[in-house]
Amino acid sequence: MKVSVITVCFNSASTIEDTIRSVIRQDHPDVEYILVDGGSADATMEIIDRYRDRIATVISERDRGIYDAMNKGVKAATGEVIGILNSDDYYSDEHVLSDIVRLFKETHCDGAYADLVYVDRKNEHRVVRRWIAGDYKPGKFLQGWMPPHPTFFVRSRFYAEFGAYNLSLRSAADYELMLRFIHRHHIRLAYLPRVITHMRTGGQSNVSLRNRIRANREDRAAWQLNDLKPAWYTLTLKPVSKIIQFLR
Repeated sequence: MKVSVITVCFNSASTIEDTIRSVIRQDHPDVEYILVDGGSADATMEIIDRYRDRIATVISERDRGIYDAMNKGVKAATGEVIGILNSDDYYSDEHVLSDIVRLFKETHCDGAYADLVYVDRKNEHRVVRRWIAGDYKPGKFLQGWMPPHPTFFVRSRFYAEFGAYNLSLRSAADYELMLRFIHRHHIRLAYLPRVITHMRTGGQSNVSLRNRIRANREDRAAWQLNDLKPAWYTLTLKPVSKIIQFLR
């Protein structure tokens, strides 16, 4: 089973090498690594060039944001299964992809996910928070559940069948895609109960209170795009709107 791993980056010289190394050291024998750069002005491309012989595809050009870059990677991917690993993140060990493939084969699932830890941006050995996803049961999205996107792998045919990342969302397109695939279209999920990804703190959706509130608003927009409305939607709408007005 070929696994395509997509990393999107922009001015990521301080972290991209850790990400690349974590992918190319995987012991799974059939990995297609795709790097999509948004036209970095720092040393990102110089670092990528050091590993060109281990990278299947490198795209470096201006894009319309992180999700546009992800869509370019998905379009270039030829693997049966696709995973996204951001340039701030890295796999926990060399067995991650082989464990994921084993899970796909044993359970005949359509998608798989695992656990994640947030690590301090300046000290990757300090774990700030653990995201233990737990087993999925239909309806858990209605309770605010979602799998960690950097641990999410899905069969590539579903991107063609259900669509890729929605560029109208600035920080919640990954949430909307998983909501669409899992909750709306009911793909068969399997859970790998171990940490497979380390994420550095300071990501796009939680770097500030303003961004976190915007992400919350976009989470609700994701439900609207799918003609769905969870029970918590009406409960959070007014309070969050008031906070947004205050910040403005």
